Amino acid sequence: MSVYIESGNIISPLGFSTEENYANILSGRSGLRLHTDSRLSDVPLQLALIDDALLESTFAAVVGDGSGFTRFEKFCLLTVTSLLKNSSIDISSPDTIIILSTTKGNIELLESRESYDPRRLHLWHSAALIAKHFSAYNKPLIISNACVSGVAALVVARRLIESGKYNNAVVVGADIISRFIVSGFQSFMSLSPEPCKPFDAKRDGLNLGEAAVSAVLTRTKLAGAEQQIEVVRGAMHNDANHISGPSRTGEGLFHAIKDALAGDKVDFISAHGTATAYNDNMEAVAISRAGLNKVPVNSVKGFFGHTLGAAGLLEAIIALEAMKDNRLIGTRGYSEHGVSEAINVIKDTGRHEVNSLLKLASGFGGSNAAVLLRKTR
Repeated sequence: MSVYIESGNIISPLGFSTEENYANILSGRSGLRLHTDSRLSDVPLQLALIDDALLESTFAAVVGDGSGFTRFEKFCLLTVTSLLKNSSIDISSPDTIIILSTTKGNIELLESRESYDPRRLHLWHSAALIAKHFSAYNKPLIISNACVSGVAALVVARRLIESGKYNNAVVVGADIISRFIVSGFQSFMSLSPEPCKPFDAKRDGLNLGEAAVSAVLTRTKLAGAEQQIEVVRGAMHNDANHISGPSRTGEGLFHAIKDALAGDKVDFISAHGTATAYNDNMEAVAISRAGLNKVPVNSVKGFFGHTLGAAGLLEAIIALEAMKDNRLIGTRGYSEHGVSEAINVIKDTGRHEVNSLLKLASGFGGSNAAVLLRKTR
């Protein structure tokens, strides 16, 4: 049984639709800015943050009254509402499952001086709120597996549809940036004071970002569409290397790549590419071990920062938009090759025929995931 991505929506500092985000990338814009908000950090940081005033006005226009919802909840409700405007599926049907991908959910409530229901800190509560808002028939599913969550959610959605349990899945990925999250990455000394440089010789850490992303996966082909995007295959492997450090041999990611491809060829790789010393080199090793040194590779972290639980889904949608447009997006911040393996990192955006792509993700605890997407008629 084939599974397709019917539609997608992206909310980020680069825009509140997939089209706006893609257009801004093509124009060379980045959502990263130097922020000096002491509520987030005692030192200035490069962050990609969604504008609160724009969020409030757009939410009011698209969803309605925002009182009573947290910022994270508004992210999720806004992206799904926008998604459904361009979808033919019924989110309330017994044939549809909602999957929430996030690492921290309403974590900002820990810093709130106002009283709140402590249940709202739990991810199950956030997922239940989303499901209730859209009158979902089925209990929602939560994927919270560090930074592979978004790709893992796509893999799980495909498997559920392929099994015949559901006809459709609405996958939602979102995370917000709070002092709690910033301080965690600062404790690892993994944040760069400058815009990040994935795979570059002078890379010195990642930047954090915010996004809310959603997509409809379905086994129903779009009527009259000249081409579809098929979710061909996906895999997840945990090498249990370290609580935060990736395997130096790329073990888990190598096996995820091999299982996702299963012998198929691929035209392009959308890497995790965080711009940390260890992650980027680990990815290069895994890609090289899989025999994919000549396949074009990019990272879009220089446009969005690392959006945590939204990252895999966000980057997959951007990559498939580029695939539909037959383009390869350059790796913003990449100048001088800085990983041990001779992989083909894309420096500049340009035209290139792309019929298939492999999206990669890696995260804390040795988690790794890969998903293969392909054009089909």
